[in-house]
Amino acid sequence: MKALLLKYKPVIKFILTFLLVYGVLSLAYSYYLDFSKGGAYYPDLFTSLVAEQSQNLLEVVGYKTQMMPHPDEPSVKVIVEGKYVARVIEGCNGLSIIILFIAFIIAFAGRFKTTFIYILAGSVLLYVVNLIRIVILSIGLYHYPWREEILHSVIFPAMIYGMVFLLWMFWVNRFSHINK
Repeated sequence: MKALLLKYKPVIKFILTFLLVYGVLSLAYSYYLDFSKGGAYYPDLFTSLVAEQSQNLLEVVGYKTQMMPHPDEPSVKVIVEGKYVARVIEGCNGLSIIILFIAFIIAFAGRFKTTFIYILAGSVLLYVVNLIRIVILSIGLYHYPWREEILHSVIFPAMIYGMVFLLWMFWVNRFSHINK
């Protein structure tokens, strides 16, 4: 048994580190969401910020857009050119994906400074890609509402998870301390 543990020590360390970091960050995020209920920002600060920035980007590309609190659920309605096309919910703010990204990078950590900078840069990149994803999805739903299922469930999740995967692969191959 000891020989097996020694043989798979790097794998076990990765799994335990990943699960610990992911668990702690997810728990902190859950507390943040609970703490945000009834706060100044609806439904929470980050989701509100993502909705506002998505509106700004939609207007930059020429779409008159309005964001308004959904009356029946904790989300923000996306109204493009007077047409209700989507809603921004807590899951759309990208924080859960950023938490997943951070947990993986820490589990394969390199030097502290490099790891910290990569986490910061990667999180910002994921945040920006998520905003662009929401904007393109809103435009797509405005023009092609009958394609909602494929746009929302296939193409745009592939976009954000594909970016996470590319960032992970770049990290593992370039910066992490893996015994080769």
